[in-house]
Amino acid sequence: MTVLLDIKNIETYYGPVMAIRGVSMQVAEGQIVSLLGANGAGKTTVLKTISGAMDPQKGMVSYAGEAIQGKDPDWVARQGIAHVPEGREVFPFLNVDENLRMGAFSRHDGDIQADIEMVYDYFPVLKTLIKSQAVNLSGGQQQMLAIGRALMLRPRLMLLDEPSLGLSPKLVQEIAEIIRRLNTEQAVTVLLVEQNAKMALEVGDYGYVMEVGRIVMEDSCERLRDATDIQEFYLGMKDQGVRGRRRWKQRKTWR
Repeated sequence: MTVLLDIKNIETYYGPVMAIRGVSMQVAEGQIVSLLGANGAGKTTVLKTISGAMDPQKGMVSYAGEAIQGKDPDWVARQGIAHVPEGREVFPFLNVDENLRMGAFSRHDGDIQADIEMVYDYFPVLKTLIKSQAVNLSGGQQQMLAIGRALMLRPRLMLLDEPSLGLSPKLVQEIAEIIRRLNTEQAVTVLLVEQNAKMALEVGDYGYVMEVGRIVMEDSCERLRDATDIQEFYLGMKDQGVRGRRRWKQRKTWR
């Protein structure tokens, strides 16, 4: 197993506030790794630290054997790391085709149109909306466009931040299937940040759980699905006998 992304003891701050506390994790090449946690746990900060949007005060981020912490986001993207941020963040007044071409800003090869057609193969609805401004797309269509734009980078690693946020259950399943297909068909390694634990554990190979800025649990997604803490706090499967127990007491079963 080749480790593509190796994070060691990173600490990142918002001003004086420590957002992530000594986080260490690995993403093996070819895997889908899921990072779970409640809102405010620090998941998005981890992705921003990897992509260069934020600099860690301590620790190391290594990609393909090279330290990348503190590098500019455009440099990180050129190394093959595509970041799909929470909230989609498409270019609202550019149309679908223009948004996709923006994803290929750093490329100078002649295969851009072929890759646009590849995106349309994954997201056929986008092909019917080529000239539509992104601001006029539905939430699900904007999410497809954001992922498609990231694909135009030809990424080796894709960072996905809450791709299921605000989507219907049907669309969540469609996005999950697309993530699986990109992983197997395009050999894209994925680090998936999600509050939707059910989707994240179904699609992922390995998982980490964050609480208040630190990793509190890690294992294969299959084992995490069977863990009592995960079932209770993230999958809504609380036993009658533990109803009403304070959550912090349950954390004692986590490391």
